[in-house]
Amino acid sequence: MNRRTLLALSAATFTAVAMPALAQSDWPERPVRILVSFPPGGSSDLVARLLSEKLSASLGAQFVVENKPGAAGTVAASALQQAEPDGYTLMLSNLTPFSVAPIRFPDTPYDPIADFDHITYVGTVHLGLFAAPIVGATDLASFVEMAKADPGKFEYGSSGVGSWGHIIAEQFQDETGAELFHIPYKGSGPMRLDFMGGVVPMIFDAVPQNLPAVEDGTAIPLAVSAPERIASLPDVPTFVESGYDIVAENWLGVSAPAGVPAEIKAKLDAALLDAMEMQDVQAQFDSWGLIRKPKTSAEFSTYVAEQLTQWTPLVEAVSK
Repeated sequence: MNRRTLLALSAATFTAVAMPALAQSDWPERPVRILVSFPPGGSSDLVARLLSEKLSASLGAQFVVENKPGAAGTVAASALQQAEPDGYTLMLSNLTPFSVAPIRFPDTPYDPIADFDHITYVGTVHLGLFAAPIVGATDLASFVEMAKADPGKFEYGSSGVGSWGHIIAEQFQDETGAELFHIPYKGSGPMRLDFMGGVVPMIFDAVPQNLPAVEDGTAIPLAVSAPERIASLPDVPTFVESGYDIVAENWLGVSAPAGVPAEIKAKLDAALLDAMEMQDVQAQFDSWGLIRKPKTSAEFSTYVAEQLTQWTPLVEAVSK
């Protein structure tokens, strides 16, 4: 084998090795999907759309939100699991499909830890119990009294069977002795449309998307699931204040199928962290009541596993 042949072989080998690295460093070269596990209008959707706008601007490719609702978020999570781990399919991950559904539905077709790379923690939102003015309740104590006096009279909506709203509503009934009638929806957006239209008088739902209705008086917040009062609803007591051991948070993050190259994960994480430091993003998060507690990617993955453990007894109690 002559020297010219050796040089040609060496060049071909270098090119073959370098090409994947080059492709990774150039990511993203085409549109990136961000899956959302609920219809438009919920907290996951709002956050995904805000962050996709910032990522599109900073990384030079379109980040497109794709709503894939259904089955307590498992439709979107299953689609994420089955996607190529190339950085072009992401998900605005959240509590329901990763910390609740795998316990509530034993046949969930994915492992919430092993099958995903949980890359960037975004923040936490809390749940509220909201009543329509027609209910006539101005505080939690009066509503509990009304509900206990007339079991099954009051219907409540949640974003789906096995959703965190459903789980907390069941815990609320256990602790108060009130009996409510559950109306499950395929997400917060359609549920709130019915709530605003007078179809369902009560909802257990995340705080951010309900703040406009609170401001215009069409939704009465009776309690929130935070451990202490939240800045966006400072006059609304917590369930704990009211004597009930109900504390729940819905974490939000950005996740990918397991196996995404480290360079892509690092680039995405850096871009997301930069976006969340922007003044307008922080102001929007504050107005929604989204609470930021920075975590590294490793800490976020550990947190997802811890949340799965934390929610197991609550979900199992409701599933019996």
